[in-house]
Amino acid sequence: MLQKIKSVNQALDAAVPIREPTKFHEAMRYSLLSEGKRVCPVLCIAACELVGGQESTAMPAACGMEMIHAMCMMHDDLPCMDNDDLRRGKLSHHKVYGENVTVLAGYSLVALAFQHMTTATKGVHPKTMVRAVGELARLIGPEGAAAGQVLDLLCGGNSDTGLEELEYIHRHKTADFAEAAAIVGAMLGGASEEEINRLGKFSKCLGLLFQVVDDILDVTKSSEQLGKTAGKDLLANKLTYPKMIGIDKSKEYAQKLNKEAKEQLVGFDPEKAAPLLAMTDFVLHRQK
Repeated sequence: MLQKIKSVNQALDAAVPIREPTKFHEAMRYSLLSEGKRVCPVLCIAACELVGGQESTAMPAACGMEMIHAMCMMHDDLPCMDNDDLRRGKLSHHKVYGENVTVLAGYSLVALAFQHMTTATKGVHPKTMVRAVGELARLIGPEGAAAGQVLDLLCGGNSDTGLEELEYIHRHKTADFAEAAAIVGAMLGGASEEEINRLGKFSKCLGLLFQVVDDILDVTKSSEQLGKTAGKDLLANKLTYPKMIGIDKSKEYAQKLNKEAKEQLVGFDPEKAAPLLAMTDFVLHRQK
């Protein structure tokens, strides 16, 4: 993880250099280069390598995933969304650059993500590239992550909302990003349809696991430990797994998702699957 994170950080730094307008590019880099777990880009690279591809082939797409993820964090923290002052132990983007710049920098990062992915990727057939771009766009759009965010905002703390709606929110708001990372990485690595489907199922479980653990941490850790505002979901009366089924049941569900994710990797080369197996345990046991 640490080796891949270092490689991703170097690639991100090179992909978004300081240029004119200087202040705006600094704003784009502020959240993009802040210290993070880089789960989606590392997942993209690991999926590519699992099916026989190279890190260099997946790196532009991995950077694109992180650009899109940075945009989501920037916009999620806005007053009109989750209204949060902290992110990764630093002031949220809009607290430093203002809401207007945050919106524009976020849009620019999404545009740059697709530009970088399509122009910097080498050795991939154009048809595969088009399919990968389409899959990424689908999973972050109105049928994917955006749909989860919208339902999350609309539901709020509505007492009539059930577990099915909560799972829909988390599967789309968070798990679709993981699915996009794994599927795109697998496609660029030359995966078969069966391998793509299995990695899609793996990443859905991994993404949902990430969100369930996130819900647990929100009510069990401090702001200093998390690097972001603790207890904000409770204060905002938002839907979470601990709120719906309790802490203990949420932890049991996390263990179940961990097991289901690992089952999808059975049959792959054990050495190449090891990073993905380790990542699954990392997500389960993370403390921030």
